[in-house]
Amino acid sequence: MTDCHRFDPTLLREYDVRGIVGKTLSDADAKALGRAFGTIVRRSGGARVCVGYDGRLSSPEMESAVVSGLMEAGINVTRVGRGPTPMLYYAVCQFEADGGIMITGSHNPPDYNGFKMMLGRKSFYGTDIQDLGALAAAGDFESGEGSAEKVEILTAYVDVLVKAYEGDRPLKVAWDSGNGAAGEVMSRLTERLEGTHILINAEIDGTFPNHHPDPTVIENLRQLQDSVAAQGCDLGIAFDGDGDRIGVIDGKGHVLWGDQLMMIWAAEILNTMPGATIIADVKASQALFDEIERLGGKPLMWKTGHSPIKSKMLETGAPLAGEMSGHIFFADRYFGFDDALYAAVRLLSIISRSGESLADIHARMPALMNTPELRFDCPEDRKFVVIDEVKARLETAGAQINDIDGVRVKTGDGWWLLRASNTQAVLVARCESSTMEGLERLKAALVGQLKESSITPPDF
Repeated sequence: MTDCHRFDPTLLREYDVRGIVGKTLSDADAKALGRAFGTIVRRSGGARVCVGYDGRLSSPEMESAVVSGLMEAGINVTRVGRGPTPMLYYAVCQFEADGGIMITGSHNPPDYNGFKMMLGRKSFYGTDIQDLGALAAAGDFESGEGSAEKVEILTAYVDVLVKAYEGDRPLKVAWDSGNGAAGEVMSRLTERLEGTHILINAEIDGTFPNHHPDPTVIENLRQLQDSVAAQGCDLGIAFDGDGDRIGVIDGKGHVLWGDQLMMIWAAEILNTMPGATIIADVKASQALFDEIERLGGKPLMWKTGHSPIKSKMLETGAPLAGEMSGHIFFADRYFGFDDALYAAVRLLSIISRSGESLADIHARMPALMNTPELRFDCPEDRKFVVIDEVKARLETAGAQINDIDGVRVKTGDGWWLLRASNTQAVLVARCESSTMEGLERLKAALVGQLKESSITPPDF
């Protein structure tokens, strides 16, 4: 069939579609994706899809191609324009659309781009994405004459964020959007929040000239740490390239990772929703799961990835979920999707009402010895194979493992984790212990397993 379209197999990932523009990803791919997704929406009884895009140089053309494909499938498209991914999610909820497509490369380098999708209010991932690829390869598309309209949603989205603020005292805050898609929303939001706000890298620039927009990497937070120190801020807040992940620095320049931030939000939510289920991914500290239990909640360890987490929230009715990487999901007074800007407002509200500094709260947290999230290169066609190899060896040795997502190994010293990234050609590792000696033993065990699979271990 002349309409058949085959995607590069590396594009179709676990919970989104992503590749290198001009190499593995083209405008033709974007158009085919739009038509295939539009076909799926129509066959599920839908007719309307919202589309948004981030600040990458290739995003406007990709957006136009996606819209064209959707219209050819007979879909009516609501184009919400440039902004962060959570703004697109908000638009789908606000307009009660039958689906949504966000053109974004997230935290990947500038030459990447891709697509995050929603079918109704649910994440579109896993087998859904593979089925989309098969549909396109077969040329099994619907045809029609859809329409497209541009709608300004950014103002309404900022209004929702502003209304979520419930602070008592003004704070001094440094903000860094990393020249990513959250820049304009961040600027408008901070104009309306009480307190003093210092903005850096607020201009949206798809070349990311100042630093890479990934707040899980310490080096990308240096500029924010310097600003917090120079300006005497209470805290600093950073966002990734498409505004769905948050990074936080306290007033003393210390990083609070996603699991530490979750302790703060969990305490607030469990105060009003005792016994609630709180979800965190396999990379999270054991201290978080223990703290949720201590506060009277039900901790649930789940797979890493914004799509699996959102799906598990719907299944369990959990009001809060989060990942080490900074994806935070609120469903108690919000929509249940990952929104770093909303998470920032909720954090500022808590700190403003608490009467103590974020640094003081941070200092009270368990002093565990752990590594940050370590990401290191592994060929795309090897990364999942390595995990299987490590798992097989550990099972033969009788190790205590959790294999819900990669392998999380528990020993008398603590635990270590190895999993394959679903978005990049990398493996991800983390170790945690109550002592430095224990941490060294855990790291040695991890390194040993990597070497057995001929993988160069990360630099701890």
